[in-house]
Amino acid sequence: MGTRAQIVEAHQKGSEAGQSGAPPTVCPHGRDSILQAAWIKGYAAARRKAGHERPQ
Repeated sequence: MGTRAQIVEAHQKGSEAGQSGAPPTVCPHGRDSILQAAWIKGYAAARRKAGHERPQ
C-alpha cells in the first residue's frame, strides 16, 4: 500500500494524463494497487472537468 504522499502524487499524475488527453491505459500502477485507484480518480476528474464523459 502506498503512503499518503504517493497517493497524492498518483492522483496528480492521473489528472495530468487526463488533461493531456492521454488514454487511461498509460496508468503505470498495477491492477490491485491503491495507487491505480488514485490515478484513475485523478484522470476521471480531469476528463469530466474538460467536458468529456468518457475517455477517448
